Amino acid sequence: MEIAPYYNNEGVATAYIYDNEYIYLYNGKPVGYCYGEYIYSFNGRYLGWMQNGWFYDRQGRPSLFSKGASGGPSKPSRASAPSRASRASRPSKSSRESRPSKPSRSSFWSDLSDENFFNQ
Repeated sequence: MEIAPYYNNEGVATAYIYDNEYIYLYNGKPVGYCYGEYIYSFNGRYLGWMQNGWFYDRQGRPSLFSKGASGGPSKPSRASAPSRASRASRPSKSSRESRPSKPSRSSFWSDLSDENFFNQ
């Protein structure tokens, strides 16, 4: 099973994708999932999308990046990822809300470049 870490604007590993679909924080909390290129919370809220190794928020601002991310703002040095806690049980997926039109991608970091990305 592939684990793909994502880092915030300070280079801190914030979340990871498990099994190419589910998104967890390093404390083991499940916070969302991928549906194609789109990112949703388990309550069905549309959070943003993935492109070129980046998580973009609803306004098109880059929030988190992977090791191989291309484009976007200047990336900081990546810190070592912390140990992953045991994964908690995933909640059921609620119906997904309709996605708004994708805004243009920004080259400026989102204010949600941390766990808050999943609480928007």
